[in-house]
Amino acid sequence: MISLRKAKEADLHIIQSIGTITYGPTYLELLGQEQLDYMLGKFYSIAALRQQLIEGHNFIIAETAGKDLAFASWSRVDEDGHLAVKLHKLYVLPEAHGKGLGKLLINEVRDKALDLGAKSLILNVNRYNKALEFYQRAGFKIKETVDIEIGNGFFMNDYILELAL
Repeated sequence: MISLRKAKEADLHIIQSIGTITYGPTYLELLGQEQLDYMLGKFYSIAALRQQLIEGHNFIIAETAGKDLAFASWSRVDEDGHLAVKLHKLYVLPEAHGKGLGKLLINEVRDKALDLGAKSLILNVNRYNKALEFYQRAGFKIKETVDIEIGNGFFMNDYILELAL
């Protein structure tokens, strides 16, 4: 049985581990090793994850049989003058792909957004990430194409996706 729990600061090493293990296979071919290493340091160091908690990101960890297999992070944002929820991260360990964890986590974040009275759920996804199809099957639509400078001459070449609530 899959259970979800709200992560605490003590769980940041779990989030770091899942993120690091998952990030490489997802992005190495798209970004190259240099940008991959830069982004892992920027977004998945314990200090960066701690800062995300301070900034209001909520982390949810999915586990089964005592093994942590996936996580999502989200926060409230103002989107065009309306309350929205932004899904910042959603990562499932490769060994757990196809078991419904991603869908479960998206539904949980969507439910949190509805509870808050948000008008939409938004996220960024790399334009070439295979997860784009997953999000589109979940009902997300491409809202915008963006190139976000993240430092060291690197960019995130993303779609902003939106799910109306």
